[in-house]
Parts: sequence; C-alpha cells; structure tokens
Amino acid sequence: MSTNYDVSPSSVIKVVLWGVGLLAVFIVGLAIVIPWYNVWSQEMEGKAEFAKAEQNRRIKIEEAKANLEAEKLNAQAEVERAKGAAEAIRIENGSITPTYIQYLWVRQQTNLNGKTVIYIPTETNLPILEATRATLEKGEAQ
Repeated sequence: MSTNYDVSPSSVIKVVLWGVGLLAVFIVGLAIVIPWYNVWSQEMEGKAEFAKAEQNRRIKIEEAKANLEAEKLNAQAEVERAKGAAEAIRIENGSITPTYIQYLWVRQQTNLNGKTVIYIPTETNLPILEATRATLEKGEAQ
C-alpha cells in the first residue's frame, strides 16, 4: 500500500508561509505578554514585601507589649519586696540595733563561693574586713 503525497512547490510554500505566520504570531504574542507578566510579577513582589513588613511591625508591637508587661511585673515584685522589708522593720519595732546589722552581715556571707572568712572579735563586736589580704598575697608571691 503506497500513498502519494502531493509535494508540489506551491504546497511547500504554503507550509513555510503558515510556519512563518505562526512564528510571527507567537513572537507578537510574547512581545505583548512578557511586559504584562513583568508588571504582574513586580506587583506580586511588592505585595509580598508589604506583607513581610506588616508582619515584622506586628512582631515588634508584640515584643514591646511583652516588655511592658514584664516591667510592670518587675515593678510589682519590687513593691512587694519593699512592703516585706517595711513589715520586717515594723515587726522589729522600727529599731535596728547594731547587733541585728551584724547578724544580717554575717548571714549575707553564706554566698562566698568557697572563700574563707575569719571573724576576729573586737571591742565593738564587729568583724574586721580583710580588704588588703588579696593585695598582700600578690606582693608575697612576687
């Protein structure tokens, strides 16, 4: 079974002309569509940047609200601590004796991180602070 195709020069020219016509239409279509696509693409990028900026603004607002709340709570804690100290002083009849101050100082010395403190009784019953011991030890080591 054989088929004969008409391959005359006029049919070849028709096919070429159709091909050139379709190519021209395609190129003109691209020339119209590409600028529209570029505009649309830039518009979408702008919307994305705007949404990101808006989200960052909201985050900053929420962080500021959290900081404000934390400061309020810290202030309330400080007020409560002051009330407790005032109550303690009231319980002591408003008089803090030198002995009580000495007791508070000794009690504060529990957090010395492994340092040794030696108490030497004096005529006023106050401890002697060894402020120069560290410098003397450095001088002896040299």
